[in-house]
Amino acid sequence: MNSSAVSLQEIVESTVEAHRGKIGPLMPVLHSIQEKLGYIPGEAVPMIGRLMNLSRAEIHGVMSFYHDFRSEPAGDHVIHLCRAEACQAMGSALLEQHARARLGVEFGETTADGLITLEPVYCLGNCACSPSIRIDDDVYARVSAEQFDELIARLQGEE
Repeated sequence: MNSSAVSLQEIVESTVEAHRGKIGPLMPVLHSIQEKLGYIPGEAVPMIGRLMNLSRAEIHGVMSFYHDFRSEPAGDHVIHLCRAEACQAMGSALLEQHARARLGVEFGETTADGLITLEPVYCLGNCACSPSIRIDDDVYARVSAEQFDELIARLQGEE
């Protein structure tokens, strides 16, 4: 067994143990593993299943239903683009097209340099200031294509 597999196993075992006896522990276990690793590696799923007496399908079902869970590492920065109705009414579909073209990725993908991951989100709670995006932990309102480009340039160090 290589050291990364041992390390992953230790992380999974300690995380599951920390949540043992709690009601509905799968979500906290998944969140904790993702917090530690940045994503939930595919190899972790059977380990979690074995330790929690769950099938891979049950774990995959939860991971695929809740969009916050990742099965691959994200880029250094994650951009969430709101696709809820209020943002759509204010032009988020055009912003979405622009973002995908500017970054050269689709939703759920990371730029080739590993810098930015683009993700859809279905409400940032900023409806009065649509369209909105979140970059890491910062929310930006009334984002135009030009403002998007400026934000990306800052991330890329091109200011």
